Amino acid sequence: MLKDRAQYENKRGRYPLSLRARNLTRLESETFDVLIIGGGINGAVSAAALSARGARVALIDRGDFAGETSSNSSNLAWGGIKYLESGELLLVERLCCSRNQLMRAYPSTVREMRFLTTLQRGFRKPAWMLYAGTLLYWALGRFHTRAPTLLSRADLKRREQVIDDSAAVGGVEYSDCYLHDNDARFTFNFIRTAMDYDCIAANYVEAVGFARDTRGWCIDARDRETGAPLQIRAQTLINACGPWADSVNAEAGIDTEYHHLFSKGVHLIVDRITDSNRILTFFASDGRLFFVIPMGPKTCIGTTDTQVDRPEATISEEDRHFILDNANHLLQLDKPLSDEDVIAERCGVRPLAVSNQGDQTADWVRLSRQHRIDVDRLHRHLSIYGGKLTDCLNVGEEVCRAVTELGVDLPYRKRKWYGEPHISLYREYLHQAQLMHLDAITPASSSEKLTTRLWRRYGASALELLEGIRENPAWGELLIENAEYLRGEIELAARREMITRLDDFLRRRSKIALVVPKEQLLRSPGLYQACVILFGERAEEKLAQYTDG
Repeated sequence: MLKDRAQYENKRGRYPLSLRARNLTRLESETFDVLIIGGGINGAVSAAALSARGARVALIDRGDFAGETSSNSSNLAWGGIKYLESGELLLVERLCCSRNQLMRAYPSTVREMRFLTTLQRGFRKPAWMLYAGTLLYWALGRFHTRAPTLLSRADLKRREQVIDDSAAVGGVEYSDCYLHDNDARFTFNFIRTAMDYDCIAANYVEAVGFARDTRGWCIDARDRETGAPLQIRAQTLINACGPWADSVNAEAGIDTEYHHLFSKGVHLIVDRITDSNRILTFFASDGRLFFVIPMGPKTCIGTTDTQVDRPEATISEEDRHFILDNANHLLQLDKPLSDEDVIAERCGVRPLAVSNQGDQTADWVRLSRQHRIDVDRLHRHLSIYGGKLTDCLNVGEEVCRAVTELGVDLPYRKRKWYGEPHISLYREYLHQAQLMHLDAITPASSSEKLTTRLWRRYGASALELLEGIRENPAWGELLIENAEYLRGEIELAARREMITRLDDFLRRRSKIALVVPKEQLLRSPGLYQACVILFGERAEEKLAQYTDG
């Protein structure tokens, strides 16, 4: 597979200083209004909101952006229908409104999708009560989606042949939202927006020491790629480390009103189970929600919801068999799923915010993922606890208000910092793409037009891709078999997306590693070409790092 490197390198000329290298230099040479530690969804929206409104912002993450919880979700932007059972109507209403706001702001990415819920015989609630709950959910969501439907057992089977209806008594169909591409891509686009507003962001930079003086925070950090030390100065510090927020606060000497409990969620990705563009929802053998979710040419099944004591989590045989056993029990498959059918796995820890006051024996299963922002005015420090992707825009707004109260000047307080580009820019993109007959490039196996896919992934930067394809038709070639990524997309990623390790691109900026088995990827001649585009003279080293990982 390792082809003559020179034929690719000569096309690229000399390798310029990377975006990450430039940002590392600026991290040490400048003083910031705000330093954000953690590049998950909470840190990403905080960086986008603050930088767009005029703050001098730096963002670091000890791994890749969206490398943990924010790349291991169900890819759902939902209003929290499960919280109805615990009576949290105000929370559900707020999450539904947040979901609706995301739908309006990101119509290419956050799309309504039907959820088909099957109710098994002997379930703790009757079918009519489940239907009443979906009607209430629809109402709390201001009727922004299609109305729910009560289904008989026969209705279920007519809508979805793959459901095993032998123990079903009926079900409901209702609407929520699905996040196209993946959660990590969505998160990174906020960070890319922040960098467009001159936020200085760098992945694989770990904070290892915390100190304060009269000028604010002085953070000792380490570049995890080279081991080189860094020192970063900022007036205000934001801890957006997700499950690691408590340990980082302990190192920094910060006391807070909250702490985290941890719930492990696991998903398995297998070949496409059904051609239906619905999300199938069941109650698993122990009563927890269980999803069968379309993921392009594949299907994502899960999830577990297991309390763990630490933010680090791995997939156990018990997790894997729980998901496979439930899928085989709830679905009528030509052949039962087994370990050999698993293409990829996702494992993340959901941080659940718990108050340090009152009852310390909280029922963690009933805990919601609503966020809490803890403000330490004396030390000019914010901690973001809990949270979920659906509510991310509210997090950005609340962080702006909090840092303003701490004395950070935001000269453009009313500036909108989120959403897709103006419709006029989209129309210009479509016009140029049509003149180029861009959709003719789309492979026959794809279920989506190329013009749609590129706009969703890159927004205004999709115009840069069109220009690149016009100047160099090779940019329009598919580089990796079955991956649905053009050479031009990888060229763009090399310049704009801070790809530091190959997995950053294959699993987070894209979902290639989630839908193409690793053995198949390693056999692809285009993978090495992609490495040369992304890493230049370090291509072989980065490929070996991925192969051995």
